[in-house]
Amino acid sequence: MKQAPAATRADPPLWAMHLLMLVAATLVSTSFTVGKAIATGLDPVILTLVRFGIATLLFVPCAVRKTGPGRRPALRDLGRYSMISGVLVLFFWFMFEALRTTTALNTSVIFTLVPGISGMYSAIILHERLGRYRLTALGLAMTGALWVIFRGDLHRLISLEMGQGDLIFFAGCLFMAAYTPLVRLLHRGESMVTMTFWVLATGCGWLLLIGLPRLPGIEWQSVTTRTWAGIAYLAVFCTIVTFFLTHYVTMRLGPTRVMAYSYLYPPLVLGIDWLLGNPLPGLWTGMGVPVIVGAMIIVQRGASARSQQPESVTKIRGFDN
Repeated sequence: MKQAPAATRADPPLWAMHLLMLVAATLVSTSFTVGKAIATGLDPVILTLVRFGIATLLFVPCAVRKTGPGRRPALRDLGRYSMISGVLVLFFWFMFEALRTTTALNTSVIFTLVPGISGMYSAIILHERLGRYRLTALGLAMTGALWVIFRGDLHRLISLEMGQGDLIFFAGCLFMAAYTPLVRLLHRGESMVTMTFWVLATGCGWLLLIGLPRLPGIEWQSVTTRTWAGIAYLAVFCTIVTFFLTHYVTMRLGPTRVMAYSYLYPPLVLGIDWLLGNPLPGLWTGMGVPVIVGAMIIVQRGASARSQQPESVTKIRGFDN
């Protein structure tokens, strides 16, 4: 007689998946506040280089376990990874530069535009349809973001009175939005751990190239313990931990529903700042935040309304911030 196949382990309940994503979104949200706190402690390029370096070293055991020791990608594969890491490097460089002159809330709000811009890039590069849910969510997110950035003042909006830091971060978001379409376009079937490791490693290469002339001028002894602790926190919790959490949940919820959690960053940043004793923005300015959260609800409903077939998992969300 044939033996019955062993019972497969049941997936965790849906509420547990959403709870894990809430944890991941909270960790990513702290990166805006932590980044703001350490942005002036070190040159933005060098700060990003150290963060990438720590994260790369932490990924080595996982990469070795996945591919075996001493195995290197072909030159053409390094080219693929370098294209992806290039947009990440530019985003984080611009992020730390922007946080010198803007607020954590403003950056988190502007970042909510990334999924919509990414969808536009995907429509052009990958010929994907945005769909009415994502278009509606994009409209809400943009409305809420503009409301917060311009403090609900129509005259400021008309005259485009944006701070320099906001403009710098928005430019960085234009690069970050290209990240997911590039991953989908350039992925060749390798594991996400392998791809992530080499994206980080080639990112270190880009940052060394940019930062090499700046290194002699860095007074390492004057870098504060607070700055080192912040960089370590960003590398471990906002990079490594969020990568594994989002990769695990994406396998079960799909990338669209996971992506929707980025709309929670502004209210989470508000809560984090409030817990740290920082004042909340005025009620009129803060009215844009619930509008952005509405974009998340629409995306979640749209994803659940589609076919229950599992979505293609080709998206890495561990390096949003």
